[in-house]
Amino acid sequence: MSEDAGGGNVEAELSRDMGLLPITFIGVGAMIGAGVFALTGQAAGLAGPALLLAFLCNGIVASFTAMSYAELGAAFPRSGGAYNWVSEALPRPWGFFTGWANWFAQAVACALYSVTFGVFFMAFVSIIITGGATTEGAHFLGIAQHLWAKGIAAVVVAFFGYVNYRGAEETGTIGIVVTSAKIIILAIFVLFGALATFQDPNWTGKFIGQHGFFATGASGVMAAMGFTYVAFEGYDIIVQSGEEVIDPGVNIPKAIFYSIIVVIPIYILVAFAALGGIDVTQHILELAGLSDPGTPTYVILGNLGELGIIQAAGQFVPYGLPLLLIAGLAATMSALNATLYASSRIAYSMSRDKLLPDALSDIHPETRSPHYAIAVSAVLIAVMALSLPINSVASSSSVMFLLLFSMVNIALIFMRRNRPDLERPFEVPAFPYTPALGVIFQLILAPFLLSSLGLGIGEEGFVSVVTMLVWFAIGVAVYYGYSEARERERMEEEAPTVVHERTPTGRETQILVPIANPEHAEQFMRTAVDVATDRDAEILVMSVVTVPQQTPLEQGRQFVDEKRAVLEEAMTVAEEADVPVNGTVRIGHDVAQAILNTITQEESDAVLMGWRGRSRRRDFVLGSNLDTVVTDADCDVLVEKVGASADGDVDSIFLPTAGGPHAELAAEVARAVARTESATVDVAHVVAPGADAEERADAEERIESTMAALEDIETDRELIEGRDIADTIVEHAGDHDLTVIGATRESLLQQLTFGAIPEEVGRRVSTPVVMAKRNLGIKSWLQRWFSRT
Repeated sequence: MSEDAGGGNVEAELSRDMGLLPITFIGVGAMIGAGVFALTGQAAGLAGPALLLAFLCNGIVASFTAMSYAELGAAFPRSGGAYNWVSEALPRPWGFFTGWANWFAQAVACALYSVTFGVFFMAFVSIIITGGATTEGAHFLGIAQHLWAKGIAAVVVAFFGYVNYRGAEETGTIGIVVTSAKIIILAIFVLFGALATFQDPNWTGKFIGQHGFFATGASGVMAAMGFTYVAFEGYDIIVQSGEEVIDPGVNIPKAIFYSIIVVIPIYILVAFAALGGIDVTQHILELAGLSDPGTPTYVILGNLGELGIIQAAGQFVPYGLPLLLIAGLAATMSALNATLYASSRIAYSMSRDKLLPDALSDIHPETRSPHYAIAVSAVLIAVMALSLPINSVASSSSVMFLLLFSMVNIALIFMRRNRPDLERPFEVPAFPYTPALGVIFQLILAPFLLSSLGLGIGEEGFVSVVTMLVWFAIGVAVYYGYSEARERERMEEEAPTVVHERTPTGRETQILVPIANPEHAEQFMRTAVDVATDRDAEILVMSVVTVPQQTPLEQGRQFVDEKRAVLEEAMTVAEEADVPVNGTVRIGHDVAQAILNTITQEESDAVLMGWRGRSRRRDFVLGSNLDTVVTDADCDVLVEKVGASADGDVDSIFLPTAGGPHAELAAEVARAVARTESATVDVAHVVAPGADAEERADAEERIESTMAALEDIETDRELIEGRDIADTIVEHAGDHDLTVIGATRESLLQQLTFGAIPEEVGRRVSTPVVMAKRNLGIKSWLQRWFSRT
């Protein structure tokens, strides 16, 4: 939020007053939340004694994604976390929907913790009043117990909403107190559980008994991992506080790793104490609904479900039931505090980027907290806690966290390529294998999570799926009905534009031509003129003045005149051809982002970029700016490499085709140039030597479909045999003045920009080459992720 006072801009921002200790405790408090109490028993039933291994493996698997969080959180110490990173690394609207999903996931988790707090609180009250646990359907003061629990949930959400409103320092302080109490009680549980375990001379039988350590097999271990994996998501909450952390480049990575190092042994020790310390008595069997005294302890814990370790504590810990309930209350409070904090910071960050209403990014002048974002998040949480079957809806939150973790790993991979000069206080080792493994492990665990939660089966799964679909449907409506237009406003504010000779042209179609190298401007403009004439479009020529990240954008205005002459010379080419043309100089910190912002704001239909044809570098395919624009532009993309032997005349055009929308765009470009230059077009397709009749017929169909766009143009068609497609195209391209080639039909993992074949052809052919990539909209992004374009 900014205020205009006395002619100057006064910007309100969050106060950095959280050190390493409070932020670490926020992460630990989120990880050792209700999960350690509610999930351990059920997980024991899934994995058997190998639950110890499941917790260890989950900690290791979580570390792969945690390292991605550490690098990105240190490099971008801002509220919003994954939302900010995906917004930086991937095209619109991935960032919005990542933030939207994360907001929901944190809010649902918080609602779950609040309801769990209410249940634990009522159980604690019951012990005080009656001396024992309540029975299902119990009433207090004439009101059903579950309604009491819901009401208490709303009260505790309001309380922690106030705590968060008081500021980050108070939030961190109470997090330290509550989490410390919880750890102390769990330490008592582990101590007495270990004593009870080792007092039994046959204690090893509880871990390696008749069915062995892997009593339920490898599938049981994986099911337990999927079921409990989200219990390690506390590092997502740590990065949400990046804007309020002292020395975030150092403290955020430390807090992430310290919290994981603390949590892993706690989970393992709690599981060990529960499995080994519980005694198979008639009372505990009755509580578990069992009768066989030879029943393994992991089966008993599984049947006890969310009350597993609490009932175990009642056996071997003095005053175990009330003590563990106190720990459960502390656990739910610290987790509730952390998730409410995180959800409000996500809403704050999205509002600051104009994706949500401005009020949500308003900072209270005294507490320095985003008070409206906190209030809205608290209301959302309370409504879900009061009105929804929260245990069912919570499963959808777990699924969203897995999707979120995967997106963060993917964002890191793209960020390394798109922002190589970004200052990174911490770097993920063994890149890109570490984030890739993070994605792979998430994909492996996803089906086990779904099966353990019963998603898609019965009422619980139905409610979970419907809730997710409704939330995303609301998100789609919010984005396209409100956020998209506001996002364009933000882009204009962040990258001011200086416009020269801008006059209305009356044409609805526009081709954007960024000019970086004046030596090749004439050739690019001739191509742009040909395409604009064919499309009845106007041309917008642009140049970018870049200033360092730490320099205000306004300082770039002093360099605008240097770009003016370049634009005017380029515009002359279009004016002489009687094609409407305008010129724009944009000031920004990043060339690629300035071009993308212009495409969005001007609603350009195509962009024509120039390429020097340099060899592939380690981090880039065509070059850092080109790679970003080609990958992220929401319009047709043409990239032209001026050949060393180019003399400006085009008599013959080579058009290798593989069919599809990209080939159709390439044919349109070839047609446009051929009409102006009176050139012939040679349409060709490469087949392997010895290709059978079916393959040759398919090739002929592809040629025929491409030639349909070349009406009134003199054409030749050719079926070429060659063992290597790129080598064959390069060999034949040398006999023509211009080669036009469409992007290849490859999956995203293979296709970084245009695809291997067009890029190889562009590098090796000495005559000019134009590579064409059709804009396929949102659908194309989904296809590029999951299938073939």
